[in-house]
Amino acid sequence: MAETASSVTMNPAAAEHLPSFVTLPGQSDTLMQIMLVFLIVAVFLVGILYLKLHALPEHIAHRSSKIQYEVVAILALIALFTHNAMFWIAALVLALIDLPDLATPLSSMARSLHRMANRGGKPPEPPAPEEPSPGEPATEPVSAATTVQAQE
Repeated sequence: MAETASSVTMNPAAAEHLPSFVTLPGQSDTLMQIMLVFLIVAVFLVGILYLKLHALPEHIAHRSSKIQYEVVAILALIALFTHNAMFWIAALVLALIDLPDLATPLSSMARSLHRMANRGGKPPEPPAPEEPSPGEPATEPVSAATTVQAQE
Protein backbone atom coordinates (compact mmCIF):
# COMPACT_ATOMS: atom_id res chain seq x y z
CA MET A 1 0.00 0.00 0.00
CA ALA A 2 1.45 3.39 -1.06
CA GLU A 3 1.73 6.08 1.54
CA THR A 4 0.62 9.62 0.71
CA ALA A 5 2.30 12.81 1.91
CA SER A 6 -0.39 13.39 4.51
CA SER A 7 -0.10 9.95 6.03
CA VAL A 8 3.68 9.99 6.54
CA THR A 9 4.58 8.78 9.99
CA MET A 10 7.64 9.67 11.95
CA ASN A 11 10.42 7.20 12.35
CA PRO A 12 10.36 5.77 15.86
CA ALA A 13 14.10 6.57 16.25
CA ALA A 14 13.51 10.29 15.55
CA ALA A 15 13.25 12.79 18.37
CA GLU A 16 9.78 13.93 19.31
CA HIS A 17 10.47 17.67 19.01
CA LEU A 18 12.33 18.40 15.79
CA PRO A 19 13.58 21.93 15.07
CA SER A 20 11.38 24.00 12.81
CA PHE A 21 13.89 23.98 9.92
CA VAL A 22 13.72 20.18 9.57
CA THR A 23 11.07 19.36 6.98
CA LEU A 24 9.18 16.22 6.39
CA PRO A 25 9.82 14.31 3.17
CA GLY A 26 7.98 15.79 0.20
CA GLN A 27 7.62 19.28 1.71
CA SER A 28 9.48 22.39 0.61
CA ASP A 29 12.58 23.39 2.53
CA THR A 30 11.86 26.96 3.71
CA LEU A 31 15.29 27.51 5.27
CA MET A 32 17.02 26.60 2.01
CA GLN A 33 14.88 29.08 0.09
CA ILE A 34 15.59 31.85 2.63
CA MET A 35 19.32 31.12 2.53
CA LEU A 36 19.28 31.11 -1.30
CA VAL A 37 17.71 34.58 -1.38
CA PHE A 38 20.14 35.77 1.32
CA LEU A 39 23.13 34.39 -0.60
CA ILE A 40 22.06 36.05 -3.87
CA VAL A 41 21.53 39.41 -2.13
CA ALA A 42 24.84 39.10 -0.24
CA VAL A 43 26.82 38.31 -3.41
CA PHE A 44 25.14 41.23 -5.18
CA LEU A 45 25.92 43.66 -2.32
CA VAL A 46 29.55 42.48 -2.06
CA GLY A 47 29.92 43.01 -5.81
CA ILE A 48 28.54 46.55 -5.53
CA LEU A 49 30.86 47.27 -2.60
CA TYR A 50 33.84 45.96 -4.58
CA LEU A 51 33.03 48.12 -7.60
CA LYS A 52 32.41 51.21 -5.43
CA LEU A 53 35.72 50.67 -3.66
CA HIS A 54 37.42 50.06 -6.98
CA ALA A 55 36.11 53.37 -8.36
CA LEU A 56 37.24 55.32 -5.28
CA PRO A 57 40.40 56.76 -6.91
CA GLU A 58 38.34 58.03 -9.84
CA HIS A 59 35.89 59.77 -7.51
CA ILE A 60 38.74 61.40 -5.61
CA ALA A 61 40.52 62.52 -8.81
CA HIS A 62 37.32 63.94 -10.30
CA ARG A 63 37.99 67.31 -8.62
CA SER A 64 41.50 67.57 -10.11
CA SER A 65 42.67 68.35 -13.62
CA LYS A 66 41.40 66.43 -16.62
CA ILE A 67 44.73 64.80 -17.43
CA GLN A 68 45.22 63.58 -13.86
CA TYR A 69 41.66 62.22 -13.82
CA GLU A 70 42.21 60.34 -17.07
CA VAL A 71 45.47 58.77 -15.87
CA VAL A 72 43.82 57.67 -12.62
CA ALA A 73 40.86 56.22 -14.54
CA ILE A 74 43.17 54.25 -16.84
CA LEU A 75 45.17 52.88 -13.89
CA ALA A 76 41.96 51.85 -12.13
CA LEU A 77 40.68 50.16 -15.28
CA ILE A 78 43.95 48.25 -15.72
CA ALA A 79 43.73 47.19 -12.07
CA LEU A 80 40.18 45.95 -12.61
CA PHE A 81 41.07 43.77 -15.58
CA THR A 82 44.44 42.48 -14.36
CA HIS A 83 43.50 42.04 -10.67
CA ASN A 84 46.82 43.67 -9.84
CA ALA A 85 46.52 45.80 -6.72
CA MET A 86 49.66 47.73 -7.59
CA PHE A 87 47.80 49.67 -10.31
CA TRP A 88 44.92 50.46 -7.94
CA ILE A 89 47.31 51.70 -5.26
CA ALA A 90 49.15 53.83 -7.83
CA ALA A 91 45.81 55.29 -8.97
CA LEU A 92 44.81 56.04 -5.38
CA VAL A 93 48.14 57.73 -4.58
CA LEU A 94 48.01 59.76 -7.80
CA ALA A 95 44.42 60.81 -7.04
CA LEU A 96 45.35 61.99 -3.54
CA ILE A 97 48.32 64.08 -4.68
CA ASP A 98 47.60 67.56 -6.01
CA LEU A 99 49.86 68.00 -8.98
CA PRO A 100 51.01 71.59 -9.53
CA ASP A 101 49.62 73.41 -12.54
CA LEU A 102 52.67 74.15 -14.66
CA ALA A 103 50.89 74.72 -17.96
CA THR A 104 49.09 77.94 -16.97
CA PRO A 105 52.17 79.97 -15.93
CA LEU A 106 54.16 78.68 -18.90
CA SER A 107 51.44 79.60 -21.36
CA SER A 108 51.13 83.03 -19.75
CA MET A 109 54.86 83.56 -20.14
CA ALA A 110 54.71 82.44 -23.74
CA ARG A 111 51.88 84.88 -24.48
CA SER A 112 53.78 87.73 -22.84
CA LEU A 113 56.95 86.96 -24.78
CA HIS A 114 54.92 86.72 -27.97
CA ARG A 115 53.48 90.16 -27.34
CA MET A 116 56.88 91.58 -26.44
CA ALA A 117 58.43 90.22 -29.62
CA ASN A 118 55.41 91.49 -31.58
CA ARG A 119 55.43 88.40 -33.74
CA GLY A 120 51.70 88.36 -34.06
CA GLY A 121 51.40 91.27 -36.46
CA LYS A 122 53.23 93.91 -38.41
CA PRO A 123 55.85 96.08 -36.74
CA PRO A 124 54.32 99.26 -35.41
CA GLU A 125 54.45 102.13 -37.82
CA PRO A 126 55.71 105.48 -36.59
CA PRO A 127 52.95 108.03 -36.18
CA ALA A 128 52.32 110.15 -39.22
CA PRO A 129 53.71 113.67 -38.90
CA GLU A 130 51.05 116.19 -38.30
CA GLU A 131 50.68 118.84 -40.89
CA PRO A 132 51.34 122.26 -39.45
CA SER A 133 48.49 124.64 -39.52
CA PRO A 134 49.01 127.76 -41.59
CA GLY A 135 49.86 129.89 -38.58
CA GLU A 136 52.44 127.53 -36.93
CA PRO A 137 56.07 127.21 -37.88
CA ALA A 138 57.04 123.93 -39.58
CA THR A 139 58.92 121.40 -37.48
CA GLU A 140 61.37 118.83 -38.74
CA PRO A 141 59.98 115.33 -39.10
CA VAL A 142 61.43 112.92 -36.57
CA SER A 143 62.91 109.76 -38.06
CA ALA A 144 62.54 106.32 -36.48
CA ALA A 145 66.29 106.13 -35.87
CA THR A 146 66.33 109.27 -33.75
CA THR A 147 63.34 108.00 -31.78
CA VAL A 148 65.14 104.73 -30.99
CA GLN A 149 68.29 106.62 -29.98
CA ALA A 150 66.31 108.96 -27.78
CA GLN A 151 64.66 106.02 -25.98
CA GLU A 152 68.00 104.41 -25.21
